[in-house]
Amino acid sequence: MGAGPAALCLTAELVEQGLDVKALASKSPLHPWPNTYGIWASELESLNMQSLLKYRWKDTVSFFGNGVETQGDKYTNHCLDYGLFNSIDFQKALYERCNGLSWEIETVEKIDFRETDTLVSCSSGEKYIARVVIDASGHSTPFVRRPVQGAIAKQAAYGVVGKFSAPPVDKDRFVLMDFRPDHLTKKELSQPPSFLYAMDLGDGSYFVEETSLACAPPLSFDLLKSRLNSRLSHKGIHINEIFHEEYCLFPMNLPLPYRDQPLLAFGGSASMVHPASGYLVGSLLRRAPALAEDIAKSINLTPLLSTSQIAKRGWKTLWNPELVQRHRLYHFGLQRLMSFDESLLRNFFETFFKLPRYDWYGYLTNTLPLPRLFIVMLKLFSIAPFKVRLGMMGLIINKR
Repeated sequence: MGAGPAALCLTAELVEQGLDVKALASKSPLHPWPNTYGIWASELESLNMQSLLKYRWKDTVSFFGNGVETQGDKYTNHCLDYGLFNSIDFQKALYERCNGLSWEIETVEKIDFRETDTLVSCSSGEKYIARVVIDASGHSTPFVRRPVQGAIAKQAAYGVVGKFSAPPVDKDRFVLMDFRPDHLTKKELSQPPSFLYAMDLGDGSYFVEETSLACAPPLSFDLLKSRLNSRLSHKGIHINEIFHEEYCLFPMNLPLPYRDQPLLAFGGSASMVHPASGYLVGSLLRRAPALAEDIAKSINLTPLLSTSQIAKRGWKTLWNPELVQRHRLYHFGLQRLMSFDESLLRNFFETFFKLPRYDWYGYLTNTLPLPRLFIVMLKLFSIAPFKVRLGMMGLIINKR
């Protein structure tokens, strides 16, 4: 169920396993994806998929200055290539790997789990029967059951691709985070923080996006748009032409689904968004093959496994004990960051990127083994300024 990146990633792997797949979605799998997808280039290089990048930057930096004129241009050099997918080519490549599979344009209304199969009923009146059903339709799915664990924090972003009266970022540069607050009023500094994510696209066009890491309730698009315009105006820059506006809103701390349910999930439906960074695509590409292989093995076992047994085996593969523990650690970290005010958050990230590149990269991409993740978190605490340490221990509570 679904036709976005998660659905196509997994469907391609299931088809390559030789399984008989029926795909259902409310939109065509070739309907243009509305958002841009960024990724560290080395994530794709490890999968030999770097050709899918439309843009790639070697000059990758972040700004965590305090806005004082003499310090405002100091930056952290990440020394690691970053890229943006060519969304059309990425979508087409995944679709072609589905080997001619056609999607049924349907809206699923009900899923009935039976002993050896599952019945899917759609609003059109059509019914489909499958050995196992996988929900890859996104985080807002009504079918995947998960515990209720407090407020859901969401990352929100408003962005513009266009031409500007002056360059908003340096030529050939990618800015992961620009937290410089010199354009904010004292009142705005007391509000939930946001940062600029920006890049030079060449040919005089740029992508600039005001982003809130995570907040409950999320920052509104109107507020983010206002902050972006204020940030640009402070530099004497205005937008001359808009080619594309981007609106992003997704949960960062969605609880893991119940892993004994007979419905499998993948992608946002399965809470695979990285709670600390918001990244998802790299994880989709890395984890889809193992899940598809496990499903194929389960379906081909004799005697036949029930729908519930197949799903449970799939959940164990998708969320093995180590991945579950790492997810919990990331949730803990995000909860602490959400209590930080603007100044403390800048100091935290400035410290975070002082870690060795292997460590911060592994943390942001969820590729560190669990023991190493523990070590990295302890190392971060040990090198952090005293006030940041207090915040990491929960001893500084920001009351907005």
